Amino acid sequence: MTDFDAIDALLAGAKQEVALPPAEERRALREGLNLSRAQLAKALNVSPSTVGGWESGRDPSGDVREKYAYFLEGARTKLAAAAAEEALAGEPVDEGPAEAAQNVEQDDVEALPAPQPCVLCGQPARHQVAGFPQHLDPAECGTAEPAQLDKPAPQEESRQPASADRQAWAARGVKVVPVGRRVQAASDPPDLIGSAVAAALAEHAGDVDAATAALVKRAIPDAMALLDHTRRGGRYDIVAHPWLPDILRKQTARGADQVWEARPKWTRPELPAGRHEVTALDINGAYLSALKTHLPLGQLEHSTGDHHDRRRAGVHLITPPVWDHDAVLPNPIGNRDEPGPLWVTEPTLRLLLRLSGPKYGLCDPPQIHESWTSGATEGLLEKFRIALKDARDRAIAADDDVTLEYVKQMYSKFVSTLGESNYNRELYRTDWMHLIRSQAFANLWTKAFKAYDEGLMVVRAMGTDELHVIGDWRAVFPEGRGVTEVKVKDVYAVGTDQDQAMQAPESPS
Repeated sequence: MTDFDAIDALLAGAKQEVALPPAEERRALREGLNLSRAQLAKALNVSPSTVGGWESGRDPSGDVREKYAYFLEGARTKLAAAAAEEALAGEPVDEGPAEAAQNVEQDDVEALPAPQPCVLCGQPARHQVAGFPQHLDPAECGTAEPAQLDKPAPQEESRQPASADRQAWAARGVKVVPVGRRVQAASDPPDLIGSAVAAALAEHAGDVDAATAALVKRAIPDAMALLDHTRRGGRYDIVAHPWLPDILRKQTARGADQVWEARPKWTRPELPAGRHEVTALDINGAYLSALKTHLPLGQLEHSTGDHHDRRRAGVHLITPPVWDHDAVLPNPIGNRDEPGPLWVTEPTLRLLLRLSGPKYGLCDPPQIHESWTSGATEGLLEKFRIALKDARDRAIAADDDVTLEYVKQMYSKFVSTLGESNYNRELYRTDWMHLIRSQAFANLWTKAFKAYDEGLMVVRAMGTDELHVIGDWRAVFPEGRGVTEVKVKDVYAVGTDQDQAMQAPESPS
């Protein structure tokens, strides 16, 4: 056998890897067929998180790559055939990028006098949507990360019927979509949480403990599936796996990064003489409420200077102001012994800026040295939060402990696995994790100040959800299990009856 024969044999046996479509198209093809990641993962004999990784830019290899490519090609063919049938039936077909750009609500779009960095890719954009510079045509956006959580669909909201005939046709009935063995109205959102609980109870023959344990194990992928669902039709793209600056990376394998979350751990140093009854209040759903915070959409960008742009969010290197009210109120930056500058999150900075303003006047403004920020919005997770809150409210009303624990695990693990975690590879936003946690801490500080401002004596503030007070707290906070209510965790006495002389709480000055 000659060398050339060996080369010919090598070439004959060589096999090129089958090509795969871009990551964003892979997800669109799956969702276009109303298939979940779990369904596709089962057919390919992989995990749902593996499918999520493929839809975020990673590529499979070997036999599973060929199977995945076969599915994608089949899905593309099936969706193309369905689109052709819709066109023949008079239904409008999906618009291309140019048409989609034209259909963005005109009230939200403004031409910029000079190009500004797009909130997603950082490249010059000539328009802004709802105040944020952004490319109208996705084809022009230079976002390097293929792992985007959802595609905005403003055209779906602004599309108008082409004629009165089409309006009459649409009025003939209710459009339905398949959901398992049943159908439901296309406008009715599926109850993903209720369906999961019902399936777990059925699988474990009504065993509450076994069903709860099974639901807790799947809380993270189920939370991501719920997030995917609530983000459909969202106005903005999200960069799911952005490049992160070193300050957001762990310094050692078991260590922490450089961001200070301002977790409170404060106890009032002294009480007036006498015996006092202290009530430890439990703040319900602290992390759930904190999902409503300003979150950066795209990759963080560096800036310097003592300036805060309220349309952006991220982390900031600041010199915190002196806090002179430790005797009656916790420090908004938490317990920190080291002096000098530190990296804080957007919620902490905004709280300090409010407290330094004319309404409170409790401290000087913090000095901002540098920042890592991106264009942001407070409503990014709002539909996700509301879906969890509504499920929680229904569970409380029905005394459904299974759903209650399941929902709690979903939102708490969602927050805790946003950083460097092996349990959530679909969304890697360490900055979001810090911001949501800090928002919970800032919310607790705000409740402590409300208690103080209403005449209660604040004794302790701990973590995200523990507030100890003296006085008629029911006149200040509603009691209950809802996220806007508080419940009693403990009641205990401090002091003696030897001296009942009481004094009013001090006033910060």
